[in-house]
Amino acid sequence: MPLPALAAALLASLLCGFVGTVVVLRRLVALGGGIAHAAFGGVGFALLLGFDARLGAAGVAAIAAAALAPLRSERLARLDAAIGVLWAVGMATGMLLLSGAAHGDLDVEAILFGDLSQVRASDLALLAGFVLAMIALLLAFGRELVATAFDDEHARLQGLPVGGLSFLLLLVVALSVVALLSLVGVVLAIALLAIPPLVALRLFRSLPAIVAGGCGVGLVITLAGLAIAARNGLPTGPTIILLGGFLLGLVHLLPQRPRRPERAGEVSG
Repeated sequence: MPLPALAAALLASLLCGFVGTVVVLRRLVALGGGIAHAAFGGVGFALLLGFDARLGAAGVAAIAAAALAPLRSERLARLDAAIGVLWAVGMATGMLLLSGAAHGDLDVEAILFGDLSQVRASDLALLAGFVLAMIALLLAFGRELVATAFDDEHARLQGLPVGGLSFLLLLVVALSVVALLSLVGVVLAIALLAIPPLVALRLFRSLPAIVAGGCGVGLVITLAGLAIAARNGLPTGPTIILLGGFLLGLVHLLPQRPRRPERAGEVSG
């Protein structure tokens, strides 16, 4: 197994555990999917103008996060509509711009579905940089971000700047998606963030255990998917996600443990 792919899988698993848990528990999966597909439009802009596709994706993802952050406190129907429009417009823009980009060697399938086996040093640097930035954010704003992520109203009563923290939270999700683009692509990035913590949520109750479990599951499905894809000549991104989906279905066949009264630090599944 190539060392860069192994390192990328390890870094991606940290995003699965830390950021993915917030995405799942705060029901941000659809919102993250909308941001991911908007980022595809940014890829098209970047390639058309001749600069790094990841810069374009990151810029558009940040703009999308800023646009959606105020809507988190609005009615659900309005947020759903905005996500749906963002999703469709991002994909349409990306496909239109990529069709006009002068890149004969451009692999649109790799942009959409990723290729972990071909991960580059620059992709590793992006992943490592984001993981370090995430740790720095957690050290600086950990308590405030957790308060905003899990209870907006309580955070507001504590006098926290909910609007700014909400944007910061969505920006973390957006940049996580961008960091995963080279591994599993635009279409599957949000699935890689969501599946590992969903599996962990089925198995564990406490938040630290869910985060650690999400990291572990993310690492296992990424490495196993890469090995299966290499052995059978399959695309890596879809193989990883299908393996994760199979594992998620498998844990849901297990008998559900009897519920206990929740203690501090426990999360309802």
